[in-house]
This record gives sequence, C-alpha cells and structure tokens, in this order.
Amino acid sequence: MIVVVVGRQPARYQETAPDVDLRFVDRLDDAADVFGEMEAVIGRVPPDVLAKAPRLRWVHSPSAGVDADLTSEMLASPVVLTSSAGNGGISLAEHSILLMLMLDRDVPRWMRAQADRRWDHYRHGELAGRTLGIYGLGNSGIDLAQKAKAFHMRVLGVRRRPEQPSPYVDQVCGLDEMLAESDFVVVTAPRTPSTAGVFDRDAFARMKETAYFICISRGGIADDDALLEALRSGQIAGAGLDAHGVEPLPADSPFWSLPNVIVTPHNGATSHGTARRGEEIVLENLRRFVAGESLHNVVDKAAGY
Repeated sequence: MIVVVVGRQPARYQETAPDVDLRFVDRLDDAADVFGEMEAVIGRVPPDVLAKAPRLRWVHSPSAGVDADLTSEMLASPVVLTSSAGNGGISLAEHSILLMLMLDRDVPRWMRAQADRRWDHYRHGELAGRTLGIYGLGNSGIDLAQKAKAFHMRVLGVRRRPEQPSPYVDQVCGLDEMLAESDFVVVTAPRTPSTAGVFDRDAFARMKETAYFICISRGGIADDDALLEALRSGQIAGAGLDAHGVEPLPADSPFWSLPNVIVTPHNGATSHGTARRGEEIVLENLRRFVAGESLHNVVDKAAGY
C-alpha cells in the first residue's frame, strides 16, 4: 500500500503506519512515479492527477472547507474524500467574538486615538442581552454559540438539518427570522451551491440597521456588491470580514477603506491549536484507513461538506 503525504513531517505518520509505504513529498507532482500505484493521498489532488491514479481510494483535504477539492472530477469519482472539519472551530469562534467586540466597541477608534496619543473616552455597547444569529451550526457555529452564552447572549441559528442537536442555541429558525432579530449575524457555514450568494440585497435589507455582519468561513456566501451597498447606505451598521469573495483581497477593494468594516486576511483559524487538531484528525484517519475501519469526516459530495 502506497500513501502519499504532501507537505508534512514524517515522524508521527511513520509511527501511526509503520508497515505502510509512505511517500513524503513537498508537492504532489514530486510523487508522479507512483501515481498509478498510490491508494491514498494526504493533500489536495487536482483533476489531472486523479485521472492518473486508478488505485486511489482515499484523499484527505488539509482544510475544513472542501469547496476547492470538489472538482467535477472528484464529484464523479468513487474516491472517498475526508476533510479536516473541526480543526479550526475553536479558533474561528474566538475570532468571531473578537470581531463582534471590536465592532460593537469601535476598537479602531481607540487605536486611532492611541496612535495620536489622544484620550478618547466614549460610551460603547456590550454583548450581554444582545441576539446573535449564526448561519451554519457545524463545529465553529456550535463553539461560537457556547462562547456567546458566556457573554449572556441570546443565540439563534440556521442549519441545513434543523432536527440535529444544537447545544447552546436558544432557537433554530429560518433565515428570515434570524436576520430580523439578530444584532450580530455570523456566517460559519461552508460555501456550497446552496449557500453561495445567500446574503444578497434582500437578505441585508431584512437585517436591523444597527446590526453587524461577520463572515469567518468562506467568501462568496455574501454577494460582495450587495454587502458594499448595505454598508455604504447604512442598511447595516458594519461588518467584520475574515473570509472574502476574492482572496487575497485586492489592494483596490473598497472594503479596506470603509470606516465601518474590519478586514482580517482569512487568518481567523491560523493558530497552533488548529494545526495540532488538524494533525490529530488526519493521523486518526490514517490509522483507520490502514486498519480497514470507517473514516472520520467523510465528505458528502452532493451536499458539499
């Protein structure tokens, strides 16, 4: 059995699968000599390589979101795709709380005052008693709900399968109800055909004028033109954007200079903890694959996650 491991250090993989022919490469192309024999790849597999790998049975994506992995060729393939879902949930939830606090307390105003050595004392908001709406109740959404309860917030949520348990969420509801009642709307859902463009002009029009929009999962779930219009017109109070429709965010993007927007460079989950959890997920799946056991985080290709 040949397993190609892309961009990772050998030691723990060799300990996990000592009897497997593990090929460690910096780039998948460096393993071209075994494309016809490899049975698993830990890393992304582009369509041209998929076509050259008749024995391939399993691909593990290094990301929690697999929109980049789900090419038409992968969708049509019997290859099992697993993800690193859950690796960044804690960190993304923390980043959401950070953006909520920064927006509600207008932290950029304090930073400008500090740069000017100016004492700027003003009245600001607090999260207690406010309503948080979470679009997507997966790992990061549920962790955010738990953290929000520690801030004494009411939590609403929207999810594809509302019958599933949603701890720390006061009410699972429809999108319209969530938008109308929320003071903060946080997008934690993956980008799929059913979520792309959900936050359009009509969606932003249903939000409170005092509400903030935050996106920490994937760009493209919000229509950028509609979001810009809502921010410029005062339809919503502001936005915290870690995930963007185009990445890196172009230097001429108007999001950079809007006074009611905080931009971070899709950096919310880039923590040591995320890396550690991601490594544990893939190592456990490698152990399971070798042992012939069912894998964790198997992607529903039709659903997109």
